[in-house]
Amino acid sequence: MSIATPEKASILIVDDMEENLVALEAVLGSLDQQLVRAHSGEEALKAMLRQDFAVVLLDVLMPGMDGFETAANIKRLDQTKDVPIILLTGTEADTDYLYRGYALGAADFLTKPFAPWLLRTKVNVFLDLYRKNRQLAAQAEQLRRLLVGTPTPAAPMGPAGSVERIEGARDRLSRGRAAGTGAARSGEQLAEITERLAQIELQLRDAGDNETPGLADRIADLERAVRSLRVGRDA
Repeated sequence: MSIATPEKASILIVDDMEENLVALEAVLGSLDQQLVRAHSGEEALKAMLRQDFAVVLLDVLMPGMDGFETAANIKRLDQTKDVPIILLTGTEADTDYLYRGYALGAADFLTKPFAPWLLRTKVNVFLDLYRKNRQLAAQAEQLRRLLVGTPTPAAPMGPAGSVERIEGARDRLSRGRAAGTGAARSGEQLAEITERLAQIELQLRDAGDNETPGLADRIADLERAVRSLRVGRDA
């Protein structure tokens, strides 16, 4: 039996100089992820509207739309605002540079030349967060399927979509309880599951790029509760 390989995450590298892009690819190649190039801020924005990225490496000093303006545009769009940005600069990052970058929502700053291991370490942090968020989103989607009895989708959903699905499942539970369906015990279980779904929804909304310890266990507990409820209903 073949073992499924983990899905590769996409990393966007943005620099107007070809030699810098080649150097970044050489440094990040060992991570075995999908590396996508962009030679300008405009190219970067177009790429981010076409696909999801785990992290963006963005050069500050570029002609036309520089790194700061590109970062501002990324954070302005709902589709891309949550993607972490690492700003790269060839000059010593003074206080003004740091302030502007972090004020725009950049997650980190690196000054060239930088040690390859340092860049890989920083990128790996965001790759891990990206995978954990997708895992939580997939678990939330699995819980939704248990509640509404829909088939497994071909691809996992993002965190925002999972929140919307949880809201829909919670609404269905509330309508079923209000209509008086099921025995009193089932109604109590539905009420409990609805409340726990609301808590998970809030935690997913507040998670952002941060880890959410214990959330996976809570989703697993809900899955068991739903299975038990469905067995009792079908008996």
